[in-house]
Amino acid sequence: MSDRPPLPPFTSETAAQKVQAAEDAWNTRDPQRVAAAYTEDSVWRNRDTFLSGRAEIVAFLTRKWERELDYALRKSLWAFDGNRIGVRFQYECHDATGQWWRSYGNELWEFDEHGLMRRREASINDVAIDEADRRIFGPRPESERGVEIPLQ
Repeated sequence: MSDRPPLPPFTSETAAQKVQAAEDAWNTRDPQRVAAAYTEDSVWRNRDTFLSGRAEIVAFLTRKWERELDYALRKSLWAFDGNRIGVRFQYECHDATGQWWRSYGNELWEFDEHGLMRRREASINDVAIDEADRRIFGPRPESERGVEIPLQ
């Protein structure tokens, strides 16, 4: 098995790198690329959905991005300790009717010794927004890396 740095135990710097790498991967909207960051037997809770293993993760993400159109995400490091990282995030997307949404969430991550995520728990709430209220457009530009996402 190959390592996926940075590896635990995390420092402030390496935890922030892990969070940015996750944001970058999710913004590709490529289920295979995203799933490669998880262990083969990774377990997830995403809202009210429970998943186990990369194949289920790929299927879930495929369905997600078929309905969450023009998805764009921002993640921020909240806390870390050893092999665990706490993240808060926001993403925006629209549905097939054209309604825009901003989703607010918190994630708890646990990594194995190779830097692969073996557990992810996500709590997420959705707020309908007008297109004019959008503030997340595509992947984060280099100039915004490390900039905290606003609460509202």
